[in-house]
Formats: sequence, structure tokens, C-alpha cells
Amino acid sequence: MSSPEKIQRPTAPAVTPTGKATGPTSKNMPKAKRKHKLPVVDKPVIYQMIPRLFANMNENCVPDGDITQNGCGKLNDITDTVLASIHDLGATHVWYTGVIEHAHATDYSAFGITPDDPSVVKGKAGSPYAIKDYYDIDPDIAVSVPDRIKEFEALIDRTHNAGMRVVMDFVPNHVARCYHSDAAPTGIEDFGQGDDSTKFFSPANNFYYIPRQLFQPQFPIGDYNEFPAKASGNDCFNAFPSRNDWYETVKLNYGVDYGDGTCHFNPIPPTWFKMLHILRYWAAKGIDAFRCDMVFMVPLDFWEWAIPQVKDTYPHIQFIAEIYDVNLYRDFLFRGHFDYLYDKVNLYDTLRDVQCHHHSAATITDCWQRIDGIGARMLNFLENHDEQRFASAEYAGDASKVLPSLIVSSMISTAPFMIYAGQELGEKADDAEGFSGKDGRTTIFDYWSIPTLRRWLNGGKADGGALSAEERDLRAIYAKVLHLLNSEPAISKGDFFDVMYVNFENPHFSPHRNYAFLRHYGDTTLLIAVNFSDKATDIAINIPRLAFDMYGIQEGKRTATELLSGRRQNRTLSSTVPFLTALPPWGAVVWKMK
Repeated sequence: MSSPEKIQRPTAPAVTPTGKATGPTSKNMPKAKRKHKLPVVDKPVIYQMIPRLFANMNENCVPDGDITQNGCGKLNDITDTVLASIHDLGATHVWYTGVIEHAHATDYSAFGITPDDPSVVKGKAGSPYAIKDYYDIDPDIAVSVPDRIKEFEALIDRTHNAGMRVVMDFVPNHVARCYHSDAAPTGIEDFGQGDDSTKFFSPANNFYYIPRQLFQPQFPIGDYNEFPAKASGNDCFNAFPSRNDWYETVKLNYGVDYGDGTCHFNPIPPTWFKMLHILRYWAAKGIDAFRCDMVFMVPLDFWEWAIPQVKDTYPHIQFIAEIYDVNLYRDFLFRGHFDYLYDKVNLYDTLRDVQCHHHSAATITDCWQRIDGIGARMLNFLENHDEQRFASAEYAGDASKVLPSLIVSSMISTAPFMIYAGQELGEKADDAEGFSGKDGRTTIFDYWSIPTLRRWLNGGKADGGALSAEERDLRAIYAKVLHLLNSEPAISKGDFFDVMYVNFENPHFSPHRNYAFLRHYGDTTLLIAVNFSDKATDIAINIPRLAFDMYGIQEGKRTATELLSGRRQNRTLSSTVPFLTALPPWGAVVWKMK
């Protein structure tokens, strides 16, 4: 969202002299009790999972089935054994997606939870991003519904005990249409409580209203009644959202009047205080990072105000931003105080174009140049819950082709790298699960299970005993690559040097299908090259004299180790003699030389 022209910034009375928020919903929270001293991580490797799907062992799910028919994974199923295996894969963090209570079609009224109207729920299981209670854990994923928060706290402890950090979602832009908290601490008002619903916008309101209009989407919604209608979460400021809108959510009001483009941040809007309290509430549980949803749909001023206050009490907490505009990257890093940003529209999209649309591998150079100086603060990935699976028919169609993209995405910088549960097994997501059709994605709306993960979990053993040979081999490749990210300082701490500019006219190197670069740290240099082609090739890589001068690399013969295969050979590293290496189809090499 571009910044409106008229901005009223907070003044001193809105905060204390130390900059801490005041108000009834910004009470001091206890410091997180950290039972485990976690190892320092130079390059975070995040394993994303949706617990509802991850641990569901039902092999006979039916499209659009309810929780009784299709089952549901539980937090308690993510055992010490499971977490040890994820850690052994090379993960340093686990992002538990969809753990906060959200709207769904399952009735938990017996536990004092108000049922949701299925007319405004997407799928039987509902979207993890239609938040129903910011202070609660979703009852679907609890073995004992009354103890659901305790079960999540125990999972935090197990994850830390396994040597990994915990990431959880923070969804600031919208809530479920029937938001109601039954778990908020005493004195915390619900969103919308006390709003003046006769006004489209008021700085004191939590929601935007469509006065005198009944909520009436462009499709049947049964007996659900909402009057006046509230604006939907994707900035749909009318009473008639379509099926393609986020009709199951309500947009939150941070003080931006979308009617005239003005911002009203002084006094600080009540939504700001409520959100700060929620962040502190979960930080006090001992989590380590928030993955913040659609950050650009919330005013940058809020992040500038809130994140330092959370970090003041919980300095270890990190903030990861989902963002889709390269032009906003620096603002959200330096003014908004985020630690890391999604690099979806830059590196992810480029690698996908190279993989699927025959774009030149030379375009990868544009990616690091576009974010030069902030590359270490990107979050790189090939899959997440929003994107199509790499092995799906809609993407690469073959998990065995992943190595070039995997190597580039994970090794191009010191930035964090993320994989999505099942990616390491070649999950194809070729089911039509219900609300989510056959679209190459693993559903986030339906009760379902993931075949590759069932085979890997193998009845809770988490030993891959039921995997195919190809799935085991692929997981071994991922484990090799992910471990290198932190075991090789040249990758986790080192400098990056793109050698493409001296290879464009090289007859023994195809800049269209090959990409090559150096990583250097201390006395170690890595030469990394990949092949985005189904044909094996022998390439000769020119390395410019500038690289030798910059890093003090001595030219000459030495013993080199190819880190993916483990083979050792005597190689020549020179600015006048090209470096020779073979690349298999859809292959890669990581040559290490001291």
C-alpha cells in the first residue's frame, strides 16, 4: 500500500518517555522463560508445517470431508522423535502454521467455543488466516481441547529441546467474520467491541463498515446475517465480495481512512495497542520469531512503532515479513524493523521462470543486484503453503529436477532458507481435496493428509520406512544441502561473487542454462555451478582476476572436494585457465578449495 499523503504521526503523549506504549491493552508481559540454551545459528533453515495436515495419518480422506471422516493432525503427534528427525534434516527453526484459533466448520460449542457459520468459512477446516481468537490455539489440533494452550506450550519446549527455534504466524490485517476471543486475558476487549458501526471509518473503530448495507456476497451464503456489512480483508470496501475475495475475513482498521486517503495515527489507534498486546502475549510463551502475514496491507508506521517495543522486552524475537513489492523492501527493513523479508517476487519468481519457461539463467544475476546490500535479510524458498509444489504438474512436474534451484536459492547468500513439509520428499499435491481443487498446492482449507509425509512418519517412527527409494534419495539430497548451509562458513558467513559477466561469451559455458558463482570466507573458496538442462554438460568456468585480488586467493593447483558427492580431485584455480567441471542433467557442483 502506498503511503497516503496526509499523515498524522504519534506525538509524545501517546507513548511514555521511554517509547513504551501506554493504554489498557499494553500491560507489561513477563519475560519468556527459556528452558533451553539454543545454539547460535548463522543461517536459519526453516521447516514449515501445518500441524493439522502434517501429522494426519488417515489414508482414506474424501474430498470435502469433515474432521470425523478425514481426521486431523495434533500438536502432540509432533513428538521428540519427529522433531529430532526434522533437526537431522538440517532445520534450525520450525514454523508452525495455522496454530492460532481460526474459523472452521467443526462445532466445539461443548467446550464453550462459539460455532462459526459455515457460509463464511472456506472449506470444512477453514483458512488458518481467518483468525477467530488471537489468544487461543486452534481446538482442531489439540488432543484435549481444554488443554490446547498447554499442548502448544509443551510443543514449544519439545522444539527447543530438539535444538530448534519456534516460528508462529502473526496475522495483523484481518480476522474471521465472527471474531470472538474466549481466551483473552481479563480486561482485553474484543475487536469491534465499542465500534461505531454507523461510520465507514472512525480512528476509534477496529473495523471498516458499509453503513446501511447488508453483507451480501455474490453467491449464496445461507442464513448468515451481518448488518451493517464489514469490509473484507483484501481491501474489498463494499458489501458484495466475490468468491475470489477474502470474503471469510474482515479488514482491520489501523487508522487509515481509505475514503479520502488520510492517516490518523495520533492518538495511536486502539487496533495498534491490541495488536501489540497480542505480540507480547505469544512472545511470553517462549516463541522465537513471528512470520507476519501480508505486512504491506498494514501501515508501515505500525511496524515502526510496535516491533521495537516487542524487542525491548524480548530481544531474541525476530520478525519475518510476507511482502511482494521489491520497492518496499528497504522501508520495511530499515524503518519497519523487520529482520527478514520474503523474496518471492524476485528470486523465487526468477528461478521458476528459468525452470519452467526457459528464461535465461543469466537473469539470476539481476536478482542479487536488485537487492544488493540487503540480500542477507531475504528469506529464500522454493515452496510454501501459498505456492505450488515444485514436483506438481503445475510447476516442474518432477522432484528430481530440483537441485539447480535448490542450490541457487539456498546458497546464493547468507540469507535464511525455508522448505515446506513434504518438499524434501517430492510431494506432488495432486489431490483435489475439497474447497481447494487440484491446483498443485497442498490445501490450507480442508481436512486432509499428505501421502509423502505419512510414508515418512511411518506410524510415528519418523524414519522414512515406508518411503520409496526415490523419496529416500531425495530426502538425502535435501539433508546434504541443508547441512552444508551451516557447516560451511563460506555459505553461512561468506562473501558472494557472481562470475557470469566473464562467461557470457565463453563457448564452453551456456549462460542460458548454467549459472555459476563463488562463495568465500577466510581461506576457503567455494565454486558453485548449476545446470538448468536435461542434458549433461562439461563446462569451463572463467574466474576473473578481480576475485583473486579481492579475497587474496592464491592461484595454482590444489586438492578440491566436491561437497555434494564427496569426491576429491586435483584442480587448477586460475584467472587465466578456466575451471573445468562436469554437470549432470539438472545437476549442480559445489567445489571447495582452501
